[in-house]
Amino acid sequence: MDIHQNLTLMTDLYQLTMMQGYYKYHKTAQRVVFDLFYRENPFHAAFAIAAGLEQAIDYIRHLSFSREDIEYLRSLHLFEEDFLQYLETFRFTGDIDAIPEGSIIFPGEPLIRVNAPIIEAQLIETTLLTLINHQSLIATKAARVVYAAKGDAVMEFGLRRAQGPDAGTLGARAAVIGGCVGTSNVLTAKLFDVAPKGTHSHSWVMSFDSELEAFRAYADLFPDMCILLVDTYDTLRCGVPNAIRVFQEMRDRGIHSKMYGIRLDSGDLAYLSIEARRMLDDAGFPDAIISASSDLDEYLIRDLKLQGAQISLWGVGTKLITAQDNPSFGGVYKMSAEMNKEGKMQPKIKLSNNPGKITNPGVKKILRIYDKDSGYLKADLIALEEEQYDESQDLTIFHPVDTWKRMTFRGGTYRLRSMLVPIFRDGICVYTSPSVTELRDYCLQEQNTLYRESRRLVNAQTIPVDLSQPLWDMKQAMMHQYGKAGL
Repeated sequence: MDIHQNLTLMTDLYQLTMMQGYYKYHKTAQRVVFDLFYRENPFHAAFAIAAGLEQAIDYIRHLSFSREDIEYLRSLHLFEEDFLQYLETFRFTGDIDAIPEGSIIFPGEPLIRVNAPIIEAQLIETTLLTLINHQSLIATKAARVVYAAKGDAVMEFGLRRAQGPDAGTLGARAAVIGGCVGTSNVLTAKLFDVAPKGTHSHSWVMSFDSELEAFRAYADLFPDMCILLVDTYDTLRCGVPNAIRVFQEMRDRGIHSKMYGIRLDSGDLAYLSIEARRMLDDAGFPDAIISASSDLDEYLIRDLKLQGAQISLWGVGTKLITAQDNPSFGGVYKMSAEMNKEGKMQPKIKLSNNPGKITNPGVKKILRIYDKDSGYLKADLIALEEEQYDESQDLTIFHPVDTWKRMTFRGGTYRLRSMLVPIFRDGICVYTSPSVTELRDYCLQEQNTLYRESRRLVNAQTIPVDLSQPLWDMKQAMMHQYGKAGL
């Protein structure tokens, strides 16, 4: 895959047909604001992890219609010639603000806010959703798996089960942001400067006359990363004993491996790891690593640790890279404001018979509220951009539906953080993406601001995400106005 490929035509056809309509009806300069947000946390969790922004930036930077693109569109006989000529010089000229990758995010919050001419803002909808939805989903799953491992290292091993090369490569990137120490995907390791991880397969053992011979050969080749797969034939009767024999031979030759141990890939991982640990310790190899794979996810890792499994390195593949129990993120992209003839942003709202699909109008910001002493995250407040708050003053927030649920933070006891940061200004990128390993460290710091009740895998305590009083009032007024008018 080319990470810098031109994705301009990777969009829904209706984006292009609407663009032609905007062009024909002289709306190309009409300024609007769109919000990209999601409605529900995946995996029944209390939060999600933002990811995919770097690829979104790269997409916007390369947004242009090539000669071949325009010729293809012409061949469809859907588009008028003057519109196709307009596309020849098309570029993104707007502003974009976004929540940084690795951040904790919550439903309803603008993860990305686009302020641009409508013809530009419309085009980028589909691709932004594709990039942000996928990686945010995988990063969230990875964060859950890493949390279940309770400090043990987790490796991403899912490429062969991913839904294609892009999903495998960018999914591995997202998994590292979510907390994985490395990936088996060498291309991801190369592109994003993360650690490639791996051992050997059963075929390596089967290609030799004996398991012992295979282990010896691998140890000779890779003495400083000698993790031996011990379940090709019989884990405890020959696999572990043969591994111990090789480790002893290495020691006798004066080879002190930086990393050595065994990998379990089948069977009762709790029982096998406990027995293998005893055998390794008795043989004088207490520092030998026991790693495991085999259809792992956060729930199985949690249960194995409860059973006393002696595993310190987890290789997680299929259920991570495919987010098997929640295969979509559910992000959406909705207009929230439009510039009027006076040059002011007029709020816009989408109504629905489903209350959960009614959008929040206006140009908004996200204020994250932390306890000043402990540093723990207390709540998020979605407010209008022009609102100002003073941390020395009391701040009362309330549930946007069950308005009787209120919480007051006394002045001086809390800290506010504005979550949206500038990414593009007038079409020029003003943001530098951190490295993936920096994002992983930041993501861990973000999660450490959560109370443990909000991090548990089942029945997690939700974090309040409230609307400011002015925003709530605006939304209510618009709902009544448009609902009464039947528009």
